[in-house]
Amino acid sequence: MIEPVSLQQVDRTYVRFRGRKLSFFSGCDYFRMASHPTVLRAVSSGLARYGLNVAASRMTTGNHALYRQLERQLARFFGVEDALLISTGYLTNLVVAQALAGRFTHALLDEKAHVCLRDAAVFLGCRLRSFKHRNPADLARQIKRCGTDSRLILLTDGMYAGQGTAAPLADYLKILPQDAILLVDDAHGAAVLGATGKGTPEFVRAARHRIIQTTTLSKGFGVYGGVVLCSRALRGEIMTQSPAFVGSTPLPLPLVNAALAALALHRRHPALRTRLYQNTERVKSALAATGVSLTEAPGPIVQIIPSDARQATRLRHALLAAAIYPPFLRYPGGPPNGSFRFVISSEHTPAQLERLIAVLCRVCSAPQGSDLSARQRSRKPGPRPPRGRRSRR
Repeated sequence: MIEPVSLQQVDRTYVRFRGRKLSFFSGCDYFRMASHPTVLRAVSSGLARYGLNVAASRMTTGNHALYRQLERQLARFFGVEDALLISTGYLTNLVVAQALAGRFTHALLDEKAHVCLRDAAVFLGCRLRSFKHRNPADLARQIKRCGTDSRLILLTDGMYAGQGTAAPLADYLKILPQDAILLVDDAHGAAVLGATGKGTPEFVRAARHRIIQTTTLSKGFGVYGGVVLCSRALRGEIMTQSPAFVGSTPLPLPLVNAALAALALHRRHPALRTRLYQNTERVKSALAATGVSLTEAPGPIVQIIPSDARQATRLRHALLAAAIYPPFLRYPGGPPNGSFRFVISSEHTPAQLERLIAVLCRVCSAPQGSDLSARQRSRKPGPRPPRGRRSRR
């Protein structure tokens, strides 16, 4: 195994890499909340007021009023009945599965779902069937194979991290039996997608009463930890029936205080999402206009899959020459030979965006006159309002 290089993030949208300060279009801190002055002050004040750690399970002597305060605020932000904080985002789906174990005959899993969902499915104690990625027609075939007396749960990402695509949750709900539920890992969609930041369910206008939405506080909120957005009944079941929850130490209180600050920033400044959307459209529209092949996706992610090793090397060198860190990744479930995953944030400056656009257009655009170039040029993507609320025109 080759260990990744060490990076030091500086000035919110830059990293220090081998002695150079480079623009950083990577990671998952979509609003750069992890370096927001208000959030950092909340960490400091939380440390001074509460100490570092409660050092015990919430079900013994480690509970604290600040946990419930954040849970209520998160439930209000996402428009759900209740919420439960989990020590890490990866564990959110696992604790749900432990609480729901034995209730289903089959679990239906998107073939490209995050590995945490595949791990969680083991604890459901039922048969597992995979369906083709974001494919309602194949889902319908798999449902038919389960039989008429089956009790079903579907596991899927909300927004997929590789390309920023959204799962068609509303289509899934139409196909599934009325008593089936969806477990949606919305780590990347929460606070990012939807008119008010409620995530993928809001963006695709899916009814929430049959959805259990899980997410992390480390991406759209820039802090750390996981949260299950659910009914009050399920919250209680997790707290009493999930060994992983009962036996784990909760979040350090300074991070809970920081999450409250990040959540307040989102409520007070909806323009953060507007700026993120505008920056994303600026990049994607410019690339499409010059024939760069892009996947249609609502998320602030641009995935570039090099045609061969030579193009990958050329792009890496061009990015470094433009003082941009080259985010080349090999990730489970992604392209086998790796890809460049560029993440646009609300905080990137126009100059940074234009520099990225210039490099990608020069290295990755289709040759003039090619079928790809003509097809992409005819697309002419333009601004459109975030989905989740219908236009009032």
